[in-house]
Amino acid sequence: MAPALPELMLSIEDIKIAASKKLPLKAREFYNSGSTTQITVTENSTAYKKYRLRPRVLVDVSQLDLRLNLFNQTFDFPLGLSPTGIQAMAHPQGELASSRASARRNIPMAVSSFSTYPIEEVVQAGQHLNPSATHTMQLYTLRDRALQTQIIRRAEASGCKAIFLTADSPVLGYRYNETRNDFRTPEGLSWPMMGVTSDQLQQVTHDAGFVATNSDAHSWAKEIPWLRSVTNMQIWIKGVLTAEDVHLAREYGCDGVIVSNHGGRQLDEVVPTIDALPECVEAAAGKIRVHIDGGIRTGTDIFKAVALGAECCWIGRPTIWGLAYDGESGVSRVLDILYEEFKRCMQLTGCRTLADVTPAALAVLRTDGPAAKL
Repeated sequence: MAPALPELMLSIEDIKIAASKKLPLKAREFYNSGSTTQITVTENSTAYKKYRLRPRVLVDVSQLDLRLNLFNQTFDFPLGLSPTGIQAMAHPQGELASSRASARRNIPMAVSSFSTYPIEEVVQAGQHLNPSATHTMQLYTLRDRALQTQIIRRAEASGCKAIFLTADSPVLGYRYNETRNDFRTPEGLSWPMMGVTSDQLQQVTHDAGFVATNSDAHSWAKEIPWLRSVTNMQIWIKGVLTAEDVHLAREYGCDGVIVSNHGGRQLDEVVPTIDALPECVEAAAGKIRVHIDGGIRTGTDIFKAVALGAECCWIGRPTIWGLAYDGESGVSRVLDILYEEFKRCMQLTGCRTLADVTPAALAVLRTDGPAAKL
């Protein structure tokens, strides 16, 4: 009998399928599902499909420059790893593996407050391979200011460049699968940044633990001035979907916003992030940086987001799928796929630098006739 051929991981979908075979049901549903009817989870990805490309031909694309300048660093292309919690449930090395993969690919990584490894170890794992490896720290609006301050101080001491304040989570979105599965962080895993042990996590549901720590009394006036008083790191607001909130981020002197709906895990039936992006970019008016996450599954998706004004894209679930498939090597494969797809899309559309990627490169499908140039 001929030896079995190795699995060909050619796309993020291939890796998702392979990961799903390895993840236990509770873990798979926790990672893949969103709130209530899953409309936003689905539309985050499908919304990209209504945009089509308008390639220019006979352009010399032998020399490309895909590099992004951010946080006083130069990265290989406009992609980062979103803050995704409980990564060691997908693979024992969890955030350590993700940090090493992002360092090898020379892109930034945001670390979740619900990381299963402490920020010090996550940063060290990446910087051991690449001294320029760059990390940011995701932060929720917590009831306990002392705990918030402790997280910030540890992030600063570790060399993190920014705080990503998740602003869309005064309460947890209602996730049916977590209730049906009685989901709890698996035994043996803890949340070291939150100071929560494995034994404590076994005693409460994920929803109950979230409610006990997060503040539903947060506001722009309370959070941003306080953060400015305790840190010199950049402050970014994650979870913005409207021009009104971009204007407030500018008013309060934030450094950037991430157009995000928490991967559809908070409020269901909100606008897909790629559709919310244009109004947020217009409201930013070049005065504040605008990034995006949610639903990005191909290098062409990255291209479309950049064309619509995003400076950088961030991915969450593909990182988890890479981990579940093959740990650090799996995450590296995810990043390599997205890099090669993005590079080829740049070449085939006649774009040599990120500055060439503009709305002129896109059309939108219409129901009443030809595709319309943006």
